[in-house]
Amino acid sequence: MLHTTKSATQKSPSTAVSKATWAFALLAALASPTALFSQETTVPVPVATPHVTSRAKLEPGRAANYDNKYEVYGGLIYMNGQAGQNLPNLYSMGGGEVMGTYWVGDHLGVSADYRLGMGTTALFPNKFYNRVLVSQNILSGGVQWRGVKNRYAAVDYHALFGATRGNFDHAIQNYPGGSPISATNLGLYPNKTSPYAALGGSIDFNYSANLAVRVQPDLVLNRFGTGTGVYVAVSAGVMYRFGHR
Repeated sequence: MLHTTKSATQKSPSTAVSKATWAFALLAALASPTALFSQETTVPVPVATPHVTSRAKLEPGRAANYDNKYEVYGGLIYMNGQAGQNLPNLYSMGGGEVMGTYWVGDHLGVSADYRLGMGTTALFPNKFYNRVLVSQNILSGGVQWRGVKNRYAAVDYHALFGATRGNFDHAIQNYPGGSPISATNLGLYPNKTSPYAALGGSIDFNYSANLAVRVQPDLVLNRFGTGTGVYVAVSAGVMYRFGHR
């Protein structure tokens, strides 16, 4: 079972705090979305102006009504993590995310999610390597809960659980002629699969009834070391709704 506290032996560098502040701010907005929806107004269309062009805010037929059965999301993602139990710095990864959701009802959805992130990490001081490539392949599933919504935007919350496969020694394994130093001596974890969870949500800004721009922040938990690591992930991309319940 994952725990929300990090092992005392697993370091949490102070530099990670400043990097994660904006992600936590987005999570806070998800937790209190009232301001986004509190002042929705209806723009009247005067009878004397029948030439009004098609805009979602004036034509309800183009506005999202959230009666869709399916949605698919794809975007770019930023994640951070730790590549070794005692390495002093976290590393950053860039990559992509794909999520599909089946909506059971107006509020409850079932989701499957895939994420891939790659980046470089610092090591213990040595004369052979400066930084090495690390990556994570993450597969998870869980539930979504649709919160407040209107024709302009919607807030969803999700809890995803699965596994992440960490590859930490690619450079060491592919060193020409064999590496002169082991991954362990460099402070890296061995390649392994860890339990994984992502707890967060998304804000969808509607472009039309079916298309929206999504911003999705998460708290991410994994356990490559002796304790549970708590990190952040933020993705942004396009979400498409289709099908009718």
